[in-house]
Amino acid sequence: MSPVRGFRAGHAPHGDPEPPSVGPWRRDLGPDRADPPVSGTSAAPDDAAPAVPSVPSPRTPHRAGSFRGALGWTVLNALLPGTGFLATGRRVLGGVVLVLFLLLAAGGAWLATGGRRAAVRAAADTSSLLWIVVGIGAATFLWAAVVVVGHLLLVPRGTGRGQRAVGGLVVALLLAAAAVPAAVAGRFALEGRDLIADVFPDGGRSATVDDDPDPFGDQERVNVLLLGGDGGEGREGVRTDTVIVASIDTESGDTTLFSLPRNLEELPFPASSPLAALYPDGFDAGSESESLLNAVYRNGPAMYPDALGPTDNPGADFLKLGVGEALGLRLDYYVLINLEGFSRLVDALGGITVNVNYWVPIGGEPTLRIPPDDYIAPGPNQRLDGFTALEFARGRYNLTDYDRMDRQRCTIDAIVDAADPITLLRKYQQLARTTRDVVFTDIPRSALDDFVDLAFLVKDADIRSVVFDDSVITPAYPDYDRIRGIVALALNPPAEGASDDGTTDGAASDDDAVPGDDAVAGDATEAPAGSTPPPAVDDAGLLVAPSDVGDACSYDREAAQLALLAGKPPTAGG
Repeated sequence: MSPVRGFRAGHAPHGDPEPPSVGPWRRDLGPDRADPPVSGTSAAPDDAAPAVPSVPSPRTPHRAGSFRGALGWTVLNALLPGTGFLATGRRVLGGVVLVLFLLLAAGGAWLATGGRRAAVRAAADTSSLLWIVVGIGAATFLWAAVVVVGHLLLVPRGTGRGQRAVGGLVVALLLAAAAVPAAVAGRFALEGRDLIADVFPDGGRSATVDDDPDPFGDQERVNVLLLGGDGGEGREGVRTDTVIVASIDTESGDTTLFSLPRNLEELPFPASSPLAALYPDGFDAGSESESLLNAVYRNGPAMYPDALGPTDNPGADFLKLGVGEALGLRLDYYVLINLEGFSRLVDALGGITVNVNYWVPIGGEPTLRIPPDDYIAPGPNQRLDGFTALEFARGRYNLTDYDRMDRQRCTIDAIVDAADPITLLRKYQQLARTTRDVVFTDIPRSALDDFVDLAFLVKDADIRSVVFDDSVITPAYPDYDRIRGIVALALNPPAEGASDDGTTDGAASDDDAVPGDDAVAGDATEAPAGSTPPPAVDDAGLLVAPSDVGDACSYDREAAQLALLAGKPPTAGG
């Protein structure tokens, strides 16, 4: 149809106001969606319509409006992966990446808070640690790809070389900021895997550990022999001057520590063990000094190296059988800390804090009357480095073995306190290198998951202690029946409301009952087969009530002030 006479496109007739020009509707869709020109004709510009700026649809892929905006979105994309894709209009891809990141972040937050036990269990498993390393590498690679691709999609077309170089530098810095901690985390995981493989045997030989896929089973208690082996300068072989049994309730984590003196004699062995025939009257190495408890680890295997058959540590097996028989317990595992490397362990932790209530000697040899080189002064919250902590644990010049036993338990308690998660993370590499040379055990790798669960219980549970010092027993002539009775009642004390004859109110009395019988019934505190059960103890008042470990390690202001007033004892230097 021809236009009406007097009208021309874009002009009003007879001087009337010009109406607004409206272009073809296809132009609103953008040049890419307008109809192409008909073949044989040329598309003439529509001079009548003004140019309309093209505004990208949020659903249409597009780039950032400026280079500065592209850099901002790149940084945000690194912090919140997926936001860069959303900014370019790629909603599906950006949403998927962002959701995956948020899920990973939520999982990490859970592991750091409510899921710490699961995290530690994974860190104690060599297979899990290997997958953790693979996961760290894969996650870092994918994150880097998101950052690089996002930046390339955001940079506006026509950006100059200088600005592109700046953008590349920003991306490189972002990648380095993530790659370095990822590499450190991967290295930690690999070193932890090697540490677990070195310290905890897999398929190791032991005369006292059963090859059981469920190491705890239905045990009510797990008993671990803790040994402090002093094989330092001037000593032949290793002497276990520290002998402590930790009996741990598998349900509550409540722990009772039984400390035996190093000069205990005539260590018995279970009747079912070949050692009972070799030492029918208790351990005897020919002389009193070589027959003490602290010499069994070295002298037993030296005298009878094949008595227990194939084993990786016959000295530890000798002690597990003997100490277990002495206490009336079945000892499941042992952990030996070599005090020669103990100082390095304390230094790796950054030191320990203890209370000192009297002058503690550094060095000195009482048998040769050689005075100490120096003393640790009394005082609260003393910060000790590795060397001083070792002397605190072993010093005995003009002191008793029982004083030293107390300080050794305080040292263990201080190490537990110092081993907080932040310190372990910060000092992990140094601790891993040190632990290989310091800690030895027959705990199998398959039992680590159970011990992780147990450790979380013990951390918040009660820890009590029974010290067999000279006020309780005579080390040279020990009454092992009495010792077993003390252990039995410590693990299963009489119920509240019990009558004087040991029965609860209203319960029938059994004249043949043995105090503490319940403590040795079942697998948890069961003594080795063929061992001597805890006997009846006529005078229950002679038994020792367990005390809190913190009591011996607390600061005694009065005792410390009296020691300071008495002055520093003489030293080798005068």
